[in-house]
Parts: sequence; C-alpha cells; structure tokens
Amino acid sequence: MTALGALMRRDIRIALRVGGGALIGVLFFLIVVVLMPFAIGPDLRLLTRLGPAILWLGALLASLLTLDRLFTADHDDGSLDLIVMSRTPLELACAAKALAHWLAAGLPLIVATPVLGLLLNLDVEATAAVALTLLVGTPALTFTGMIGAALAVTLHRGGLLLAVLVLPLSVPVLIFGVAASQAVIVGPTPFGTPFSILCAISLVSLVVGPFAAAASLKHGLD
Repeated sequence: MTALGALMRRDIRIALRVGGGALIGVLFFLIVVVLMPFAIGPDLRLLTRLGPAILWLGALLASLLTLDRLFTADHDDGSLDLIVMSRTPLELACAAKALAHWLAAGLPLIVATPVLGLLLNLDVEATAAVALTLLVGTPALTFTGMIGAALAVTLHRGGLLLAVLVLPLSVPVLIFGVAASQAVIVGPTPFGTPFSILCAISLVSLVVGPFAAAASLKHGLD
C-alpha cells in the first residue's frame, strides 16, 4: 500500500506541473463549452436542452486528450519496466495510476461544471445533476481509456489508435450520462434508471480496466 500511495502521489505531482496535462484538459473543456453557445445561437431553450450533452462531450474529449500521458512518460524514462517487474501486482499499480489520473485530470472537470453550466443556461438542479453524473461517469472514462493507453504505449504513434479504441468503449457512458442529466431537465425518463446503469458501468470498468490494462502491458513489453 505504501508503494501504491507513493505511485499515486508521484503521478499527481507530475500531472499538476506545468505541461503535465491536467491543466490542458481543463482548458480544453472550458474552450469547448464556451464555443458551443456561439455555434448554437441565442436560443436559450435549445441551449438548455443541449447543455448536458455539451458538458459530457467536453468532458469526454478532455479526458481523451490526457489519456495518452497515462503510461507514455513512464515508458519513455524506463520506470514502466520497473513497475511491471516490481513485487506490487501490476493490476493494483494500473488502478493506482488510473485513480491518480482521475484525481488530477477528471476531478477538476467536475469542479468546473457549475461555473460552465451558467454559460449553457442550466439551472441549479440541472447543473447539480450533470455534475453528479460526471462524478460517477468520468472514472469509467478513465479506467476504460486506460486499456487503450496500455495497448498504445508500446506502438509508434499510438495516439490515433488510442482514440479509435477508447471512443467506442466510451459511448455507453456518454449515452447514460446524458440521459440521466436530461431526465432532470425534460424527462420523462426518471433520473434513477439511467443513473443506476451509469453506476454499474463505472463499477464494471473499475474491476475490468486494471486487469485488461495489466495484461496489455505485459504482452506489449515482452
């Protein structure tokens, strides 16, 4: 547990440095949400209906933007080989790295959601619903994306492959995250149904993601 804690602290410090990736994701999220009202126009009702989808798309793309840094830096400096050969199970190390990535890059997106919701004409209840779905759903984006990051880390120019692998796996998270948020705004689907499915997807990704990523790293580094 001490080794896993040290690994998480190290990854968080690296991510929060200038150029570490966490700030880039937040700025990208901000740019996407700010530009959308200009593209849609002055129709406030339309902006309110599309607000949850815009926030979720921005969070998905911002998460994807920083996923390639999950294992790349460790692979470049050789520390990934040490992590694979250490006594700590690789599955737990992958889970610790994914959790650190979410704390540094995913949690700031959720913190910024209430402010950005004002730009999309969302009321307090709708903004809270979007923030809650992002809080539950963004870990699924991280742990699912970790599988693609592990597959792409040993390949030359694996960034395009990462996007191709991760985006289809992220579609269910996007669908149920937006559906739960829309249920609060327009209905008629109750909030609990899509939100429960979103929670189930996140729990499955928390279990499957570390094992799949560890298997991909072992196979790729052999």
